[in-house]
Amino acid sequence: MSQVLDTPPPTTPAPAPPDLSALAARHGLAVSGARPSLPRYVRQLWARRHFIGAFATAKLTAQYSQAKLGQVWQVMTPLLNAAVYYFIFGELLNTSRGVADYIPFLVTGVFVWTFTQSSIMAGTRAISGNLGLVRALHFPRAALPISFALQQLQQLLFSMAALFVILLCFGIPVSASWLLVLPALFLQFTFNAGVAMVMARMGAKTPDIAQLMPFVLRTWMYASGVMFSISHVTGGHKRLPSWVPELLQANPAAVYIDLMRFALIDSFHGSQLPPHVWALATGWALLAGVGGFIYFWKAEETYGRG
Repeated sequence: MSQVLDTPPPTTPAPAPPDLSALAARHGLAVSGARPSLPRYVRQLWARRHFIGAFATAKLTAQYSQAKLGQVWQVMTPLLNAAVYYFIFGELLNTSRGVADYIPFLVTGVFVWTFTQSSIMAGTRAISGNLGLVRALHFPRAALPISFALQQLQQLLFSMAALFVILLCFGIPVSASWLLVLPALFLQFTFNAGVAMVMARMGAKTPDIAQLMPFVLRTWMYASGVMFSISHVTGGHKRLPSWVPELLQANPAAVYIDLMRFALIDSFHGSQLPPHVWALATGWALLAGVGGFIYFWKAEETYGRG
């Protein structure tokens, strides 16, 4: 009798857990926020091209909405920067020596550099500064850094009217080479958007990068010949290795600045451009544009989380 009482009751095996992946597939469910394939991601981004344009225009309109002069600051800001640089570099440091049409040379450099600088700074905060939008709506996150780069392109085009007036006032005639502005700006925009996407991913993970970027960009500006001619300045230093001026002229910011100067200023000759400049500009645009897009896409499902 005790043996019967001590015998444990027979146990039934636990039911197998349901196959959740098969259950989700049966009902057409997918992981929320999962990263789509690269071709599908491109199609989603293209489908929202109107949103990208409208978002960029709205940001540009709202940028100076609180200022009394409003959109005039789009032109005044780079012009004031150019005036400060002219006083410090052109007059005090005499970097204008040997540079023909120095004021058009300087203003063109400032306008083109400001386009790159502002695109990268805006891209750095594209995700971290718009978390409410990222968490509330489902859309390809690359739309944000691209729209900020587009906003800066719109601002540059608005400011170009003042640049053309300055060129005409200093006796630089309109010529067919001005049409080269269009492909140069397209390549620069592609480069800027690519770098903005790289910085957007880095800024989303480490927001402190936004505090560091002004110092990085200021150093890059001084190395890009915005206020001086790289060939004139480095040519006077016989101790410098020959590869230093070549490296400075081949950096992407200097390449796009030189292309714009070549297109707009008739005294800026092709001999002042680095070798194979259009191939170099195209290579930088493809490297940053394609590489930056893929780098940003790989972290698509992480944006707005945490």
